[in-house]
Amino acid sequence: MSNLSLMLLECCGMWQASVRFSVFSDPRVCLICGDRATGLHYGIISCEGCKGFFKRSICNKRVYRCSRDKNCEMSRKQRNRCQYCRLLKCLQMGMNRKAIREDGMPGGRNKSIGPVQITDEEIERIMSGQEFKEEASLPEHTWSNNGDSSDHSSPSNGASEGNQPSPASTLSSNRSVELNGGYTAALRDQYMNTPMNTPYQLLPHLFSYHAQSGLLPPQPRSLYPQSHPLVLQLVAAEDLAPLATPMLIEDGYKVTQVELFALLCRLADELLFRQISWIKKLPFFCELSIEDYTCLLSSTWQELILLSCLTIYSAQIFGDLADVTAKYTPSEGEMQGFSENGMEVMERLIYLFRKFHQLKVSNEEYACMKAINFLNQDIRGLTNVSQLEQLNKRYWYVCQDYTEYKYPHQPKRFPEIMMCLPEIRFMAGKLVNVPLEQLPLLFKAVLHSCKSSLISYRTGSSPCLTSTGTSPGN
Repeated sequence: MSNLSLMLLECCGMWQASVRFSVFSDPRVCLICGDRATGLHYGIISCEGCKGFFKRSICNKRVYRCSRDKNCEMSRKQRNRCQYCRLLKCLQMGMNRKAIREDGMPGGRNKSIGPVQITDEEIERIMSGQEFKEEASLPEHTWSNNGDSSDHSSPSNGASEGNQPSPASTLSSNRSVELNGGYTAALRDQYMNTPMNTPYQLLPHLFSYHAQSGLLPPQPRSLYPQSHPLVLQLVAAEDLAPLATPMLIEDGYKVTQVELFALLCRLADELLFRQISWIKKLPFFCELSIEDYTCLLSSTWQELILLSCLTIYSAQIFGDLADVTAKYTPSEGEMQGFSENGMEVMERLIYLFRKFHQLKVSNEEYACMKAINFLNQDIRGLTNVSQLEQLNKRYWYVCQDYTEYKYPHQPKRFPEIMMCLPEIRFMAGKLVNVPLEQLPLLFKAVLHSCKSSLISYRTGSSPCLTSTGTSPGN
């Protein structure tokens, strides 16, 4: 097995261990104070109190002091007596500060798949406030190393003038600047003047659009020669075979919550391993380091799985899996305990399903979307950011070229497809914050609603699948 596979499997193992521990251990306890845990928060099993404390401390850049020996007891009753030791234990146990959204709103960025390990020196810099001071001294125009924020709460964010999305805005909310002609020209020049391997050099025509004139005129044309092989390479890297996880249940069988959750875990395992295989087949595999690939996958695996479920595996997810969830009957307690966050996730997932069903994203478009989303140069810890940025732009313009060639009479198709990516990123983060015991009910509700929409749509009785629908929460 290659070093890449071993490193990625280690990340996956951390995630699987965290999930299974949090669901099947009884009772579940917070790793900080020993109170009843409510799920996986910022990378570790914790209670709502410690989750909120950690979030407030990082968002508000709090610097605490301990009046004793910096080794105070942490328990449910004692945890509020020393904020310094409480935050110290949060960091020592692996809570990930980079998983907190910068605007402080609910829905973390979830940039780790498990506990993060930081050095004693890093912990001391945080506890002393030194790291906060250094962040505050950065120039205002500096782009932060993350790919998520509240800007991604709807597909309409991250657009430039003329509703034309850009590589700089769609996948990096902190780069959501309104593009003007000068900025677009600078971006185009920067990309074109960067030396690249011969097979990937793009012709100037791909940069000929103007930010203030919207999309290129919707007229039939040929696909540019260099785009075609790049798209084919991405599609060839995909495993388009049906999922192998069994999803057939005998008639009359009643599925329990534990059984349904176990099935969801097996599906997640298979989908995750398919992403690992996909990485090793990418046409640019040799251009990046194993460390960067590990960092990219650990930060985007939720998004890649969600995107694949909405596209190439949608028939099985909204067909076979929906049939399984239909045989699961939640208890009254599960219904009453369904969180407000779970309701929001349900509404947005249904919206995303309808959007993708309306767009009917092709395999070629899906492959480009997946590569663009994966090549997120804003993830902290990467070693070759400039190369990632060039790769991201390469497939951005290839996707635009292919979409405008394939669908000349749908001039808004490309921006609509690109605007789905921030919503997927946002939703992937929200999904991880849903208490794990609520996932079976969440999937049942979402899949039932989506399958009902499909049936109604086929019979011509559904008004919900229209081209003018808006994102929930807007």
